Amino acid sequence: MELKEITRDHSGVENLAFQNDNEGVDIINLKGLGDNSQRIKNSQNKKTVHTNQEDEYINIESENKCDSVDDEQPRLKGHLEKKYAKVCDFCKKHKTRIRYVSYGILITAYLAVVIAACILNFQRALPLFIITVTAIFFICWDFLIAKYEERIAAFFSLGERYLEKQWFWMKWVLCAALIITMICWLIFDTAKQGSHQLISFGGLVLYVLLMFIFSKYPARVTWRPVFSGIGMQFILGLLILRTKVGFDVLNWLGNQIQTFLEYSDTGAKFVFGEKYTDHFFAFKVLPIVVFFSTVMSMLYHVGFMQWLIGKVGWIMQIFMGTTPVESMVAAGNIFVGQTESPLLVRPYLPYLTKSELHAVMTAGFSTIAGSVLGAYISFGVSASHLLTASVMSAPASLATAKLFWPETEKPTITLKSHLHMAKGESKNLLEAASQGASTSILLVANIAVNLISFLALLAFIDSALSWVGNLFDYPQLNFENICAYVFMPFSFMMGVDWEDSFIVGGLLGYKTFFNEFVAYERLSKLIHNREKGGSMYLNGVKQYMSVRSEVIATYALCGFANFGSLGLVIGGLTSIAPSKKRDIAGGAFRAMIAGTVACFMTACVAGMLTVPGLEVPCHTLLGNVFNSTDFPANSTELVECCQQLFTSVNDSQKIFSGGNYSLSSWKGCCQILDRPALHCT
Repeated sequence: MELKEITRDHSGVENLAFQNDNEGVDIINLKGLGDNSQRIKNSQNKKTVHTNQEDEYINIESENKCDSVDDEQPRLKGHLEKKYAKVCDFCKKHKTRIRYVSYGILITAYLAVVIAACILNFQRALPLFIITVTAIFFICWDFLIAKYEERIAAFFSLGERYLEKQWFWMKWVLCAALIITMICWLIFDTAKQGSHQLISFGGLVLYVLLMFIFSKYPARVTWRPVFSGIGMQFILGLLILRTKVGFDVLNWLGNQIQTFLEYSDTGAKFVFGEKYTDHFFAFKVLPIVVFFSTVMSMLYHVGFMQWLIGKVGWIMQIFMGTTPVESMVAAGNIFVGQTESPLLVRPYLPYLTKSELHAVMTAGFSTIAGSVLGAYISFGVSASHLLTASVMSAPASLATAKLFWPETEKPTITLKSHLHMAKGESKNLLEAASQGASTSILLVANIAVNLISFLALLAFIDSALSWVGNLFDYPQLNFENICAYVFMPFSFMMGVDWEDSFIVGGLLGYKTFFNEFVAYERLSKLIHNREKGGSMYLNGVKQYMSVRSEVIATYALCGFANFGSLGLVIGGLTSIAPSKKRDIAGGAFRAMIAGTVACFMTACVAGMLTVPGLEVPCHTLLGNVFNSTDFPANSTELVECCQQLFTSVNDSQKIFSGGNYSLSSWKGCCQILDRPALHCT
């Protein structure tokens, strides 16, 4: 066999073939040569067609080739272009140092502004100072954890091993110490504040006992999450409701949120006109939902919400011993809704156990979203108590979830750190704001249509029940009365006054069978009636409640546990984790009950710790106390208000200063303080 040149065509293409003595090989090669020649002719014909139809058709590929050839031609760079290229190369080479220098300049400028503000007026700059110190602390904390996490873990490992060895007897000592402390606290607090706190404490014990009796697996209950969750509730409530600093801080925060939400009035006034408040709910309340949703979307984009949720979830995970996913979702529900918080841990949802799924759903039912929080505040409900309820219900949700459906499987996700949360899809801050506003459209529409349908349905049910009641000479029969009788024992066990438990029971019925919007709207009317004053009873119907009952009702209603949300949770979680559809549907109703009880437990803790004197004027306190059927027990606030009443009389020489105090208040204070006949006759 030898290699020979077979042919050379006119186009200059050479064809080589192996020529053998066998002629068959030559024939095959010649056929292949003929095929190649035919392809070359066809390509020449196509080029000819392109040339002939040059006016009608442009060969884009040829033009691109020509452009690339032109671009590859060497070109002399100008002086400015050379300098610009050098600057770009320098920035790329030292971009890390440049970034640190820029951050350093900005931080230095910010600290200079804070110091200058504190020097000018420290009292005025105190909030800015506290925010700055808190931010510096957490930045340093994150830096140390990221860089020296292993060393810190090794440093505390010795103490951890010692606790594990001695934990068997230490846990009993801690339990005994906590029980003794609780009993002593109840004795002294009851002597100071009255016996109402004992009813709330008894209600808390009753709800825990009921959840244990109807638990899915009573013998498998792990009590650490239960007791630690209730303990976290109590500590948070004690700091916020009983200490002046905690109450002032949360009250200040509530006032700031109210001020912040009022900025939505600017947009509402521009869109709906100067008289937008004539349609209060549509043009005043719903724009707040849009505004708050926009702000939350922006905070989510910059990563602040993920950071805050991660810190709160880490705290609950450490103290309660719950899994990372459960803790993160419970922390997320403080700020976002029950369908949004599971999206934070979306990749992990298909791997959750039944107990973990139950805990995720319970956390959604026992809290409210930040977007609707602003709407409830606009109704006139206390912002500080709504904020406290949102925070306290997070550990309560995990406590009730682990009591009502204990863990019987081995969790597959046990990461102690680096739980990756989903990030926003927006590319910049403006797009995040736009997406937040657009997302709120569905929420606003959902709120509006549900209220229209539920209130219309409620009016029809009341009319039908009244017609049935007329048949038996009881025209007062309505849906609220039925719910009041059903939920009256539960409201009384939270610590609500017996005279008000019927009203609070009706509110709980509205919240459970319709939604919390309807319940808070009814509660706001009761609050406004009390603030206006007037007769407490009208035609035998109580027009408003005591402040203590209002506070407890605020905590009990602060959750999404209703039948409408039941379908929302099942549909939302099923779309995220289709493989868990059966488990989600099977545990949703139990989760709704657990979420409802979590809100009741939060209300019990609030009833144990609420002190009316912190926020109620004396004339209102005396009026509420002495208008009740039972004579009140002595308390520090009651005595102080009676002393203030007599002091005002001595100063003004008038029995009723400003017309605020009633005759019943005067007679009651006379019995408590045993004043001379000059004042009490």
